[in-house]
Amino acid sequence: MAIAAILVAYLIGSVSFAVVVSRLMGLPDPRTYGSNNPGATNVLRTGRKAAAAFTLIGDCAKGWFAVFLTEQFFGTAVPPVYKMSAVAVAVVVGHMYPVFHRFRGGKGVATALGVLLGLDIWIGLGAAATWALIALFFRISSLAALIAGISAPFYCFLLYGVHPYTMACGAISLMLVWRHKSNIKNLFAGTEPRLGAKRA
Repeated sequence: MAIAAILVAYLIGSVSFAVVVSRLMGLPDPRTYGSNNPGATNVLRTGRKAAAAFTLIGDCAKGWFAVFLTEQFFGTAVPPVYKMSAVAVAVVVGHMYPVFHRFRGGKGVATALGVLLGLDIWIGLGAAATWALIALFFRISSLAALIAGISAPFYCFLLYGVHPYTMACGAISLMLVWRHKSNIKNLFAGTEPRLGAKRA
């Protein structure tokens, strides 16, 4: 059952709301413009705030739902904290490399937030507050996402110490950094776009 829970979480993560919402609202495929990333920030570049909001909510909700579903319906011999930690990583992997969208997924920020809220609401709120603070001052979504992602394992460590949740948060943080490698180059080059800016 633990393997089934991980597989279901991956499949839930593989539903890209940026692509789904864009199709439903008659917008271009988000993988074909801007940063080519199927995420809320890139969808916002179309000027359709509602589409970006639906994308953000959907991607966040699927992260939370995968954790919730596992907790409620996948009883296993594996201790719950290990099972939940594995599922948390799996749903983010699904978002980044979705089987339903030819493995061309997003960078995982909103889904990771949903996962954190599912594991422990205080860790999720801490990461969200960190993102909001950095975004408010610097107006750069990727920078906010990187700092929030890196901060999550530290918040988790403060609450749980050395724990499976901390390890899961650490793994997700590393994946977020990896998926933002092009953004990191742009940040050092001073070419990373600010929130609300449009790309050709």
